[in-house]
Amino acid sequence: MKTFIRNISIVTIVSGALLTSCKKDFLNTTPLNQPSAALTWADPNLSESYVTELYNGLGSGVMAQENQDVRTDNALYNFGKQPMMEGNITPSTIGDTYGSYEWNSVYARIRSANIALEQLAKSPIDKTLADRLTGEALFMRAYFYNNLLRYYGGVPLVKSSYTLNSPDLTIARSSYSDCVDFIIADLDKASTLLQGKALAQGRATSDACLALKARVLVYAASDLHDIPTAKGKSSLISQFAHPELLGYVDGDRTARWQKAQDAAKAALALGNYGYKLTLASPASAADGFTNYQNSYLSRNGGEAESIFSHYLNADKYDDAQYYSRNNGTNGYHSWTSSEPTQDLVDDYETLDGTGKASKFDWSNPAEAAAPYANRDPRFYASILYDGAPWKPRTTDGAGIDPYGEIQFGTYQIGSASSPTPYFGLDTRNGPLENWNGTRTGYAIRKFMDPNPAIVDQNMPSLVPSPMLRYTEVVFNYVETCLALGQEGEARTWLNKIRFRSGMPAITDAGDALVQRYRNERNLELLFEEQRFYDTRRWMIAPQTLGNKVRIMKITGTLKAGKTVSTYRYNTDNYNYTYTVQELDPGVENRSWNDKVYFPPIARDEMNKNNKLIQNPGYTN
Repeated sequence: MKTFIRNISIVTIVSGALLTSCKKDFLNTTPLNQPSAALTWADPNLSESYVTELYNGLGSGVMAQENQDVRTDNALYNFGKQPMMEGNITPSTIGDTYGSYEWNSVYARIRSANIALEQLAKSPIDKTLADRLTGEALFMRAYFYNNLLRYYGGVPLVKSSYTLNSPDLTIARSSYSDCVDFIIADLDKASTLLQGKALAQGRATSDACLALKARVLVYAASDLHDIPTAKGKSSLISQFAHPELLGYVDGDRTARWQKAQDAAKAALALGNYGYKLTLASPASAADGFTNYQNSYLSRNGGEAESIFSHYLNADKYDDAQYYSRNNGTNGYHSWTSSEPTQDLVDDYETLDGTGKASKFDWSNPAEAAAPYANRDPRFYASILYDGAPWKPRTTDGAGIDPYGEIQFGTYQIGSASSPTPYFGLDTRNGPLENWNGTRTGYAIRKFMDPNPAIVDQNMPSLVPSPMLRYTEVVFNYVETCLALGQEGEARTWLNKIRFRSGMPAITDAGDALVQRYRNERNLELLFEEQRFYDTRRWMIAPQTLGNKVRIMKITGTLKAGKTVSTYRYNTDNYNYTYTVQELDPGVENRSWNDKVYFPPIARDEMNKNNKLIQNPGYTN
């Protein structure tokens, strides 16, 4: 301790001597690695660099390792419980929160956007460039605010940058409706400023403004944010003293749906978007698979799906580059981080070979005996299942599985009369990194580049992360049609999507059509950060997110007289049994609590701002 004080004293004395012996302008220097604000906003390149940095707030987009779907009935996270899914989050134990939703991180980005808007308004740079950068900053501010709004409900609207001279650094939460109005105003201004501007790939455009506007308004018209409706479905919300923070307490809900439809129509009418949505009949199953794969890989014409995407740079690390490593199987030395559930797999329809589709049925003996046969082509393009063809194995696995097929079961090898148990390469009992093995019996295929030259465990992939895509606009339009009683129009657009994927037309009406729409939306936009919000805004979370995780157990038993030395999926050699089970509750014991409709504001934030009101169901 004495040495520490002595050192401080010496530094203080030396610093004082230097200050008294130097000229007064000694401190009036510009840091060599930090251009001044005046220099930044007077220089077009530096101004653009500042605005470009706002896009880092997108993180890895929807392709983070811990996919948001692990907080839904679609998936399970392999490496730890999700407190949100067990209904036990609190302001001090909020669980994992993505940076794109974490309160403090998002507000830091909003502050940066506010600084850009203030400085660009008085910048001497070329007006065309200033207008374009202003439009981008407005879009990004709207994007960040919408992330907060759809997660927490109404939030404080900080419209300018704080400084040390700001009189009060605390601000109350604005109502939900005021937040929607603010976001829409930003998007309208941004759309005007960006109209006709040439922008680099991945930057905000006028088109992106229209697509985001449609999303915001569809959410705003939904059950959760119509307080009279929400109160009827949740006693917790009905008892909340500040419902204006959660949604619209009054007003014409039909008018809100009409505004949402008008916005969706405007986005739907954009040229140069949409991939293979003009088919007059269903594509073949093979083409349906390829079409869906192209749409999420953003290639071979599928690029037309992207309105706003997070693009990757081979020279800059981004966790999204390693989506395949993060979510591939342990048998390929990957981590199986976000695992599809049996509930998700059961949502893919079965094709009967005559052009008809029906809901998969475990009580049907033929379907139960071969659950992965004749399914919706999107299933094969989205899910890695037992026996699915994939890439060549790495050196240590190629001798065990020379065929490159997924092995999620327990099988027999040797002779049928004296078999030896063999645990699949991609299981938690397999010989390769078994601690990373799937718990559900499935893994993600969507967003993974199937090119065998890309080794999933250690090579980056440059598949873009879709933030806003044309098919979401279609679904948003369909939802408004359903709300406004326009069922024929809704079916027409749903069938455009189904035809592209090789699925037959639907003829449902009434509630059956609503349920079909919701299922289509989930399967088509799978792992694109939609299900988390959809289950909430439709207020179906108690029936979906509250269910226990269902998993698949697979066994392969040698048929009489068969001998196998190297395992491969083969119904000539094996009898397969598929057993659906509930996940061990010690891994995750899912239970719904209405307080999870709106996650809590962290206690640290509540302590910093005494004007904040906590969300319903939590104590500070």
